[in-house]
This record gives sequence, C-alpha cells and structure tokens, in this order.
Amino acid sequence: MRATTRHAHWVSPVFLFAVLASTASAEDWPRWRGPRGDGTWNGPKLPDKWPDGGPRVLWRRPVGGGFAGIVVVGDRVYTIDRVKDPREAERILCFDASSGELIWEHAYPVQYGKLDYGNGPRAAPTVHDGRVYTLGAVGHVVCLDAATGKVHWTHDMIGRFGARLSEWGFAASPVIVDDKVVIHTGAEPNGSFIAFDRLTGRESWRSLPDAAGYATPIVIEHRGQRQLICWTPENVRSLDPATGKLFWSVPYKVTYGVSIATPIFQDGIVFVSGYWEGSKAIRLGDAPGDHELVWEDNRWLRGLMSQPLYRDGHAYSLDKQHGLICFDLKTGKKVWDDGNRMTPRGRNPHAAMVWLGDADRAIILNSEGDLILARLNSEGYVEQSRAHIIDPTDQRIWAHPAYAGARAYARSDAELVCVSLTDASSSPRDSNSRTSDGGSR
Repeated sequence: MRATTRHAHWVSPVFLFAVLASTASAEDWPRWRGPRGDGTWNGPKLPDKWPDGGPRVLWRRPVGGGFAGIVVVGDRVYTIDRVKDPREAERILCFDASSGELIWEHAYPVQYGKLDYGNGPRAAPTVHDGRVYTLGAVGHVVCLDAATGKVHWTHDMIGRFGARLSEWGFAASPVIVDDKVVIHTGAEPNGSFIAFDRLTGRESWRSLPDAAGYATPIVIEHRGQRQLICWTPENVRSLDPATGKLFWSVPYKVTYGVSIATPIFQDGIVFVSGYWEGSKAIRLGDAPGDHELVWEDNRWLRGLMSQPLYRDGHAYSLDKQHGLICFDLKTGKKVWDDGNRMTPRGRNPHAAMVWLGDADRAIILNSEGDLILARLNSEGYVEQSRAHIIDPTDQRIWAHPAYAGARAYARSDAELVCVSLTDASSSPRDSNSRTSDGGSR
C-alpha cells in the first residue's frame, strides 16, 4: 500500500488562513497547546454557565483510533488517526470547520505490531505558513500542503534515521523554529532531537544521545537568548534552537521513560512534572548555561499527561492521587487541591486545561468527555458549569481539544465533535450529564 491523498472535493490552491468574519476576534489553534504552545487562548466572551441543554453540537464525524490532538487554522480542522481496514494505515485528515465535511486525507501504510496502547497516533499536527507537519506513532514525519494535502516531503525516522521506538510510540509534536522543524524520536547516533529544514526536509542539525520521551519541547526566551527546553527519559535539557548546541542539563531519570507533560517556563523557572518521581523546578541565570535546581516535590506534584498552567505566581498541575493542585511556582508549596472534582481519580487521571484570555477563567475537557468552565486562582477551584460533549471509547478522552473562533473541537477513538461555545443546544443528546460538583445526576 502506497501513501495516498484523497480529496473529498475541489479546494482552491489559494488557502485562506483567516477565520470567518463572525469570529475574527478569536485566535486559531495551529499547534499543540494553542497559539503560543502554553495553554492560553484568546477567544470570544463565553457565558458564565452552559445552558441547560449544554453547548450546541454543530457536527460529528467518524474518525479512526488515536490520541493525537486537534489543530485549527482558518476554516480548516486537522488531526491524524489510524485505521485497520482494508489495510493498516495512518491518515492525516482535513475537515471543514463549519460543516465537518472531509476536504482531504493523506494515508500511508504503517505496522504497529505490539505497540502498547496501539490504537493510533499520539502527536498533534503543527500548521505553519501553509503547511501541515505530523509525526506518527511509529516514526513517519510528513510535511503536506495545508490546503490540498499535497506531499512536500516525508521521512521514515526508524528506517532512515535509526530512531528508537519507545514503548508507547512517538508522541512529541513537531516544533517550528524559524526555518526549521524539530522532531523528537531518539535517532542514532546523537539524534534525540533533529532539526530539518521545514521547506525541503533536509537535516539542519542533530543533538543528544537521549532516548525518545513523549514531551513536546518548548522554545523560550530568557535574558535575550532563545532556548529549546527538552525533557527526555533521562534529563531535562536546554539546547540552542539555531544549532542544537547544549546549554545545560539536569539529570532526571523517570520510571518507564514517562517524560510526558510539556514543560512550562514562567518567572525564570522551568517546571517539569513526572508520575513516579514527581516534579523539579529549575531557575535559569543570566548566561545561557546558568541554571539551578531550586526545589523538588514527590508528594503533591506527580503529573502524567495533563499539561500544567501558570498565572500570577501560581501554577496548577493534576496530581495522580489528589487531583488538581495549586502551588507557588517559586517554592513548590501547595496552596490547595480540588479533591478530584475536576476529573475522576484513576490510574491515568487526565484533563486538558486552557486559560480563557488573561483572567483566572479556564476551559477544561476532562477524561470523561465533560467540557467545564471554571475559575482557578489562589483561593480555590470554582466550577461554574459542565456539559458532556463526547463519549469515551476504549480509553478515556486523552486527545487534546482545540478552540478556535467560537467553537470547541474534541475527539475520541471513534468520532470528532464540534460544538459552539456561544450557542445553546436544543438536543437532549447533548444535555448536561453531571452536576457542578462533578457527581452524577
């Protein structure tokens, strides 16, 4: 089976990257964790509470398996999935944001074998300057035209670059830095991170002998110097994004290699959180190589997949036992926990949290498929409303949603759903299913 690109209908070669006029004030969602890669989104003013019928469902479309997040640019929605019939393949999918109509798909053959949690891809696509960049679960990197799905270039990271497949597959989203796209697959030799020319696919630099983890790296700027902050199963590292040169490194070996949650950088501090070994906070100094481990915690701050948030001196992280934790970022001191109200406690607790604007309000999709409006601040967790928008399938809802215009997009292993964030629903199918304290009605 060769790679194929199928078009559902004709698409103009001139791709419009502007949102609809009615939602022009709201940001797109072009990459993992949103427009800035930090879980912040400036959208329309949302209601204080969902109506009794919940947010209005605009459309639902079937998709294949996978945990890959969703991205939205203009009136296009992108994700990546896996199908097994008639042959096993990963598919990069492009839908119309307004109607849910499939615009194009690009499929290529894969063999997952005994890959654990092997239902589909993990990494969200990245859309930049008219192109879509993806990393599949078993190492296929693809660069496509965002309007048409035409292939610009592709790499098999295992077959061509000696990438070492981790237990749960490759999961770090492609990161754009200037004219490069950075891919994390633990290639050999010394290719834990490889930067490719984003237009041609030619290798620009490679760095580090570390095996592949699951965390998407972030680009920060500190004291006038950009740094690529990377968390691998062995270390927290900082690289020069222009050359791949190592600036600094802090050892942090984690059980089963589960370096998953994307690091955050605020107030001069890099924060990472792991499931078994807990959290580390690293303060950066004046020179690019200056750094100091300022605190560690393995009692309250033991995160897994849920991405931390930060605002006004306080950070918010989902602990594997105690639920959502608010803590002082400079000291690591716990301020409060929510007693597992936001999302159920379990073996793999999860919720995708996103700030709405610059206030203390967040929109949250939890592992049960509930869309939540809440306020997060040093005083506590105040839930305003929740509505059930998508049903889990074999696993909980682990794929990260997207927000763009006045809509939210979420997916499971079976469907992709689009809901209006400003309109009420008239359908009983989409009514609220839980009370504001998280209990069942």
